[in-house]
Amino acid sequence: MEDSYEISSIQPSEVNRLPDQPGVYRYYNAADELIYVGKAKNLKKRVSSYFNKQQGYDRKTRKMISEIVRIEFSMVNTEFDALLLENSLIKANHPRYNILMRDDKSYPYIVITKEPFPRIFPTRRVFPNSGTYFGPYASVKAMHNILELIHKLYKIRTCKLHLSEQNVQAGKFKVCLEYHIGNCLGPCEGLQKEDTYLADIDLATHILKGNLASVRHYFKDKMQEAASALRYEEAQEFKEKYNLLDLFQAKSLVVNPSIEDVDVVGMVSDEKTAFVNFIRIKNGMMVLTKSLEVKKKLEEKDEDIFPLIVVELRNTYQSSAKEILSNIEVDLEGTDLKWTVPKIGDKRKLVEIALKNALYYKKEKIALIGSKEPKELKVLKILQSDLRLKELPDHIECFDNSNIQGTNPVAAMVCFKNAKPSKKEYRHYLIRTVEGPDDFASMQEVVYRRYKRLREENKPLPKLIVIDGGKGQLSSAVEALNQLGLYGQIPVIGIAKRLEEIYFPGDQYPLHIDKKSPALMLLQRLRDEAHRFAINHHRNLRSKKSINSALVEIPGIGEKSLQALLNEFKTISKMKEAGEGRLAEIVGKSRAEKVWEWINQK
Repeated sequence: MEDSYEISSIQPSEVNRLPDQPGVYRYYNAADELIYVGKAKNLKKRVSSYFNKQQGYDRKTRKMISEIVRIEFSMVNTEFDALLLENSLIKANHPRYNILMRDDKSYPYIVITKEPFPRIFPTRRVFPNSGTYFGPYASVKAMHNILELIHKLYKIRTCKLHLSEQNVQAGKFKVCLEYHIGNCLGPCEGLQKEDTYLADIDLATHILKGNLASVRHYFKDKMQEAASALRYEEAQEFKEKYNLLDLFQAKSLVVNPSIEDVDVVGMVSDEKTAFVNFIRIKNGMMVLTKSLEVKKKLEEKDEDIFPLIVVELRNTYQSSAKEILSNIEVDLEGTDLKWTVPKIGDKRKLVEIALKNALYYKKEKIALIGSKEPKELKVLKILQSDLRLKELPDHIECFDNSNIQGTNPVAAMVCFKNAKPSKKEYRHYLIRTVEGPDDFASMQEVVYRRYKRLREENKPLPKLIVIDGGKGQLSSAVEALNQLGLYGQIPVIGIAKRLEEIYFPGDQYPLHIDKKSPALMLLQRLRDEAHRFAINHHRNLRSKKSINSALVEIPGIGEKSLQALLNEFKTISKMKEAGEGRLAEIVGKSRAEKVWEWINQK
């Protein structure tokens, strides 16, 4: 049975008083809440259409109409102005029946601060009065690539000092390590003038705006000028910076140099949701791509909500492009923006890329909604499928060796259960049977010791063993499992660092898992965690060995006393901080006097 709603209390006379002008209308309910904002080319015609005939509207729209008790409107000059005003009112008031753009992430910006000798750094918090912001960047990696380029090209300070003229002249600051390694020119001590510093900031601003051409011309002119004046070292510096820009541009996805600044928006939808992909093209390069979903509230048509979505995306990503390429026709009066639905050529290919991304995003979202399995379980099922495992690998152990210049060889094992670290199961190993840096023999030893112990203690074996390394380390682990009679009972693989290749015992060729696969990401997390755990243990051993070798020089202090001091204080500096009295509590007064005298001579 069809739902029925009371007719709105709005009288025809109230609608008839609306002007035949473009503008924005606002609907309020009995609680005086703003429930809907809309734009119109003709306010009277658009608003009256809600009340003259309701049979063409869906259930949600009829419900909204039944709640309206008051109408407000604002006239503007053009339909495009109405679109901009509609967007700002929706953002400010979040009316119940307007579309909802789903994007909860906080994306980073790059800021150039407003201060003497401005700084350039990434941030997720925007304070407009504190500086000039560029972004947001949907890809953190892309943002860091740009920052890395800027810091390679220019000597921009990274300290937080307040470099006012008075502070610098008063000599309040001293140059830091960044100056000594050549990353800063020392403005804190007045070694760099502010006008030359600001010239670099101006060039960095061009890069952040995507205007690489002007910066390239600058370096080329400076290179030629220095070469003409026989300043060859200076010319070489400018040449290297020019080449850096070329390398950065080569890494960017070049679309077509003739397509300069355009926005590309592809949208597909169903009854409840629109899926959108937004691409920014700047100077012929794809500098940003972003997908999002838009929840419909009144089963709106694509052509009705599309302009609003585009305006919001352009505001969010600070686009000033004069042309928008899309798959949906838009006809708005009062704007110099060019809305195009290309049929052929490179522009059509860009729209197809946006549509492809939007369709893939829709497929992902629908798959996510359709499955209520925990994320970790999905990843493990993907890993099981990719590695062709008989059992779900909900217990994985990963091994890594660590030795630096052949000293203090150690190994580490980390354990993941249900795709999460199980840190109580982590183990360190000192290599006992191997002399010198022999990764293969060390791997064989620790794998043998681990599973020999698990078997003796009757503890569960893992469902998958991961070896950090290629064929050699994997063969050593297999040999250890063979010695224990466990080979074939536990799947074992090796992961090589360089190309992220997966090796199976006995297979000549490695397996290449999709670089974006969550299964590969899980294996990388395991490998990186094992490496971190091994390195930390190695550093602690070297530090402890260094302290031990120093303390054994103290006459009259035996190994037992040394160990007691190390267990309590860890470092010599902490012994000094504790004082002689505290040392005496650990090793007695006479030994404490000897230790105290020795460490204070150092």
